[in-house]
Amino acid sequence: MLFMINSNKMFFMFILFFSTLISISSNSWLGCWIGLEINLLSFIPLMSTPNNLLNSEASLKYFLTQSIASINFLFTILLKLIMFKNFFFDNFFSIIINSSMLMKMGSIPFHFWFPNIMEGLSWFNCFILMTWQKITPMILMSYYMNYNYLFLIMIFNVLIGTIGSFNQTSLRKLLAFSSINNLGWMISALLISENLWLTYFIFYSIFLFIMCFLFYMINIFYINQLFNFNYNFMIKFSIMINFLSLGGLPPFLGFFPKWLIINYLIYNNFYIISLIFTMTSLIMLFVYIRIIYSFFLFSSMKLKWFKIFMKNNLLNMIHFFNMISLLGMIISTLFFF
Repeated sequence: MLFMINSNKMFFMFILFFSTLISISSNSWLGCWIGLEINLLSFIPLMSTPNNLLNSEASLKYFLTQSIASINFLFTILLKLIMFKNFFFDNFFSIIINSSMLMKMGSIPFHFWFPNIMEGLSWFNCFILMTWQKITPMILMSYYMNYNYLFLIMIFNVLIGTIGSFNQTSLRKLLAFSSINNLGWMISALLISENLWLTYFIFYSIFLFIMCFLFYMINIFYINQLFNFNYNFMIKFSIMINFLSLGGLPPFLGFFPKWLIINYLIYNNFYIISLIFTMTSLIMLFVYIRIIYSFFLFSSMKLKWFKIFMKNNLLNMIHFFNMISLLGMIISTLFFF
């Protein structure tokens, strides 16, 4: 099975799944907090590995950060119960609750822990941290949003995520800053519609799954490792397609949810925000294309005798999905209209 998951980890993944359901289906803030705590305590055993000090350090950092966010969230909901209908503090409460959820997701300005923790995780844990762990905070944040505050946060997310992607040699840190950038898009989609957020999140999760799976299969963690070995052309092609889809380049399928968001922003006269989003996507594409260009055209003379051939049924499905992604924007455009 993918990422070699044993029975103990399957048990904790099962709890992780149901903790999210507990939070998003709860009728009270206290029930949401309980679900978040169960989520935290089920993800820590997935992160920690006894023989790997980086994993243990990352799990400790993650526990401390999430505990601080949970304490802030619990303190705010208890304070809100005391001051039941005080509209003077309502704006303050919404900012604190949103900030607690943003800290749990690794958003600006609470993002400093996110790339460091990503650097110490396996690709499987990186995928969970960048996708599944964002579901509960996003949905809870949608219950009590401060629109002016989140407008500012989503702009800084796309800017800092783009700036942080430069000069990164680690693929995990690069995907971490890419996740911060995409978090700005997801917050804007959440402000527009929950259905649009779900659409964006599903597309983003699919592309991230393919990237993490391919990097796991060829066992690389740094950009310079891409040049040291001879890979199958289809693997190179798959990495290229998914990098371009993550950047939102048409006609790839990753452009479709971004196109919907930009369409809404322009229609509602948010021209400056749409310009910032578009320009940061172009800069992210420059970062991705620089890696792809080096990956295809440059190569090291080291270990030229080593040729990687992989036979995996999931790889065939990924190659098929990449073929769909090439024509996906054209198909989705016809379907949309």
